[in-house]
Amino acid sequence: MPIEIKIRKNEPVDRAIRRMKKKLERENIIKDVRAKRYYEKPCEKRRRKNKVSAFTAMLRARYAQ
Repeated sequence: MPIEIKIRKNEPVDRAIRRMKKKLERENIIKDVRAKRYYEKPCEKRRRKNKVSAFTAMLRARYAQ
């Protein structure tokens, strides 16, 4: 599904590019492209996911009070 950014009347190109970047960020397209840039072994994926979940659990425990 392509991303469409229509440039508004009298809108600078810089602002349109900024809107496009924000839209890509919201839809996690850039994150997916960076993640798929290199092959990641299944054990490395599990290790990374476990590390992230442990970190979020630690933060929840710390700020649950």
